[in-house]
Amino acid sequence: MSIVFILVGLTLLVIGGEFLVRASVGLSFKLKLSKMVIGLTVVSFATSSPELLVSLQAALDGSPDIALGNVIGSNIANIALVLGLTAIISTLGIDNDFFKFNWPVMVLFSLGLYLALMNDRTISKLEGFILLVSLVFYLIILIRRAKKSQATQEGQNDEIDAGLSKTSYFKITVWLLIGAVALYFGSEWLVQGAKELAESVGISDYAISVTVIAIGTSVPELAASIIAALKKEKAISLGNLIGSNIFNIASVLGLTAVITPIPVIDDRILDTNMFWLLGFAIILLPLGYLPLRLELNRWKGFILFAAYCVFIGLAFS
Repeated sequence: MSIVFILVGLTLLVIGGEFLVRASVGLSFKLKLSKMVIGLTVVSFATSSPELLVSLQAALDGSPDIALGNVIGSNIANIALVLGLTAIISTLGIDNDFFKFNWPVMVLFSLGLYLALMNDRTISKLEGFILLVSLVFYLIILIRRAKKSQATQEGQNDEIDAGLSKTSYFKITVWLLIGAVALYFGSEWLVQGAKELAESVGISDYAISVTVIAIGTSVPELAASIIAALKKEKAISLGNLIGSNIFNIASVLGLTAVITPIPVIDDRILDTNMFWLLGFAIILLPLGYLPLRLELNRWKGFILFAAYCVFIGLAFS
């Protein structure tokens, strides 16, 4: 029965995330926000909603290791799995500005998470609040930088469905309700199924969270990236995907910790998996410049994907 809960939960998360993104974009148009701002803020936060709901549900259910494992696993999956598979299908160009802003910020948030956990093996309410405040400053700087870049604005225009600008308030409300209900039950059933599966096969909640749950909450990004690559379109905005990783750490763990502190239960969080997270974040720099500058081609994608397979194998060992 646990497998059924997991499959149904993952399905509802994908459905809920899709409806929430569409409703958020439609509402943003109604509020006269630019497409650039929509892509950099509203959509990024909406696509992190599955991680947020799962982490909150897990923490409130007394499984903080699932909450922490979900974010760490999702961030690893975004870089190694999503970028890896997408690069295998179609070479990805990297904006030079990526290494000047988004990449350093992602590394800093990842290091900040590691130091917070190393300090007392807990993300306290104060540290959660600091993460949320840091996210606000990041967004302010991000929007100011984006407004100065006409090229960024043009790039975002291609990725946002302009047809949503004509959506009625009634339809937006219906989409929000569908998204909220699907995310709520999806997160609850996914966490329940994951805990039952972990107990039945003798695997820790954390191992399930960094693999099954993490991949599940990254499904929207994965599907969108692969479909775009298959269509030979602009496959993915690397900056936006890394921005999602920043949202996961700052908003998901920040908000969850403000509600209830997140302690480290499984030692592998600090002994191994945080180093995997930092390693995948840092390796983007040499991959981005060597030997071909500012692109992720097929063999680089294979490196990321192969490393992710190793990570998954070790998670169950």
